[in-house]
Amino acid sequence: MKKQFKLGIIGCGFMATAILKGLCESEFIRAKKIIVSDLDEAKLGAVKESFGVNVTSDSKFVAENCEFLLLAVKPQNFAELSASLSGICPQKIISVMAGVKKAAIKNAFGVGLIKVARCMPNLPCANGCGMMAVDMTDFNRNTDDTEFVYNLFSSMGQVLSTQEDKLDAITGISGSGPAYSFIFIDSLIDAGVKQGLTKDEAKLLAVQTVWGSCSMLLDSDKPLSELILNVCSKGGTTIEAVKVLEEKNFRGIVSEAVDACVKRSKELSLK
Repeated sequence: MKKQFKLGIIGCGFMATAILKGLCESEFIRAKKIIVSDLDEAKLGAVKESFGVNVTSDSKFVAENCEFLLLAVKPQNFAELSASLSGICPQKIISVMAGVKKAAIKNAFGVGLIKVARCMPNLPCANGCGMMAVDMTDFNRNTDDTEFVYNLFSSMGQVLSTQEDKLDAITGISGSGPAYSFIFIDSLIDAGVKQGLTKDEAKLLAVQTVWGSCSMLLDSDKPLSELILNVCSKGGTTIEAVKVLEEKNFRGIVSEAVDACVKRSKELSLK
């Protein structure tokens, strides 16, 4: 039987809202074909006003009346959610829950033939510049389903088709990566203010420099090591800054941060 809604979303936090914003701005799905549930009435009111989607506090209604069910609750809240949906068997699930494996999702519902696609999106999907890694191997036998999942996320940025066993590592790089980028930019701004710039001046300089560097990297076939050397004139200013970064083990700190993120993602999969 045809479902009332094409996409149902359970959870209305930052990531779900970012996904909704990206979807509605791309017009991939009409707002009236989307329904969102959450226990927070204020969040529901906000997305209804902003995007025109249907909202409800009844997650069971969403799960029963949508073709694709997107789970966007916190990983630690999944057990409680699945218990509340006891007896319901959604057939097509898309999960953006970090660390919660497909097998755990299927076992939680316990009945029927459930297909699960796991996705690790990141926050920039809200403005069409996201990075989404998706394991949709469960949907491979149905081209329409695979295309829907792929196009759903490609409407919000770049999509990498991957396997589930790589998602923990991907969480550490792109899923959480925007936070690392924001910290780096914020540090540049603080450093600029320390050197006598206004905060607005420092922000403009830092943001545009990072944006321009990324754009240049995407357009270049040169290795990163060569691009770094291109900026570091012998006896110049940049090389002095790079020396400090290397002496303070900047690369090692980044690696340790990613290690900690990946470790937590794996821990969540064991719960």
